[in-house]
Amino acid sequence: MKKILFAALSLFTVFIFTSCENTMEPLKTNGNITALNKSSAATIGINIVLNTGVTDKILKKLGKNGKVVDVFYEINAVRILGKANVIPAIQELPFVSSANPDAERNAPPFDMVALSNFSGGLNVWNLDAINVTAGPGFADRVVDMDGTGVYIGVLDTGLLHNWRQYLPDERIAAEYAKSFGGGGASGTNVSEQPNKWERDVNSHGTHVTSIILGYSLSGTPVNGVAPKATVIPVKVLNQTGSGWSSVIARGILYMAELKEGPLAGNPVVVNMSLGGPGLDPVEKAAIDYAISKGVIIVASAGNNGEAGMGYPGAYQPVISVAASGWLGEWLNDTWWYSIDDPEPNNPALYYITDFSSRQLTDQDLDVAAPGSWVVGPYQVNMGQNSYYYLGGTSQASPHVAGIVALMAQKYSALTASEAENILETTALSLPAGSRNVHNSDGSISVISWGNDASGAGLVNAVSALAVTP
Repeated sequence: MKKILFAALSLFTVFIFTSCENTMEPLKTNGNITALNKSSAATIGINIVLNTGVTDKILKKLGKNGKVVDVFYEINAVRILGKANVIPAIQELPFVSSANPDAERNAPPFDMVALSNFSGGLNVWNLDAINVTAGPGFADRVVDMDGTGVYIGVLDTGLLHNWRQYLPDERIAAEYAKSFGGGGASGTNVSEQPNKWERDVNSHGTHVTSIILGYSLSGTPVNGVAPKATVIPVKVLNQTGSGWSSVIARGILYMAELKEGPLAGNPVVVNMSLGGPGLDPVEKAAIDYAISKGVIIVASAGNNGEAGMGYPGAYQPVISVAASGWLGEWLNDTWWYSIDDPEPNNPALYYITDFSSRQLTDQDLDVAAPGSWVVGPYQVNMGQNSYYYLGGTSQASPHVAGIVALMAQKYSALTASEAENILETTALSLPAGSRNVHNSDGSISVISWGNDASGAGLVNAVSALAVTP
């Protein structure tokens, strides 16, 4: 199955650095994909997890059902190309734990509205909301940690070719950056694509990275959640923001390899602002493996509203993130960098967006973070620097990945379960409710949510760090 980006899945309006306003209707998805008919003769990618180690004998037997194109030795998994109707027979093999179509994953679509005022300076609303900064303008950070020594793998679309005009060169670990391609029904194995990680035309990965590190806004530095962390761009989605679970699994395993090897002495966090329906077993095995090696994984909940969460975010060991917003949005042109969130945080000022995926049975939603109208670098014309408001759980997830990096800087032995527990027990509760939220056109919308929408509530960096060992 295919995977989709949840970065700005439901951007209702975005602003670009021009004098004109571009508005597009948000693309809606219900989180479902068409089920494959088991009698179908279509050739597809099939992900198989074994209950034993991979051997030549097993590969030969699997090869009778299709062409073996990938072997994931670390997690005893195989990808073959075969007819959809062979899956039941594969599932019956005594050495097979599970088999299913390679799962599609994507970055969600979004709306855009042009941003026209870059004056002022720059601790922005979303950092104030999670208590990383004290207020608007150039107010000081209120947390001692800045992410130094922590590596964050951003599994996404990669970075724009001119990323150095937005992001600090020393904060991007180009020596570890990777691009993986293939997957799905392609006849090739999941392979590396040299240097393609910095040839993105989608901008999704660049915007997500800017939330973690901060960015240059036409020469003015903008704060980030963990500005001294080191980001490892790992491109697992193509230029349209879509990809496959087999490719994402390879990216996750690569981060585990780094954690075991050259980064053994450093905390490693992974952010995945992407997802799709259904938990792919190979992806699941890769997540379990990476976590067992000490990697902490954060992922977006999805932008499918009442249709439920996307995967891998809904998988329990992953720290999943819903999208919250501020009810004073669009009160003035400078709200995004000039609001002052009262301390301590007041839950009445915040809401859960209507597009943010709700938790269904057997899904696990952990916390919420700002995911409505977050400003960052986003290009619609190559070679023309521009900045957009984006909204989606794709924007919420890197806020939490950044906070986890701050926690791991303080306590380098932090585990995934410890991080999740700390975030949940220190979050600002956002129970079921309704808010009157200002829109960009001056109107007001009533946005409501239930207890299935916010997890433990809005993350709080100060509170989380206070109880981190």
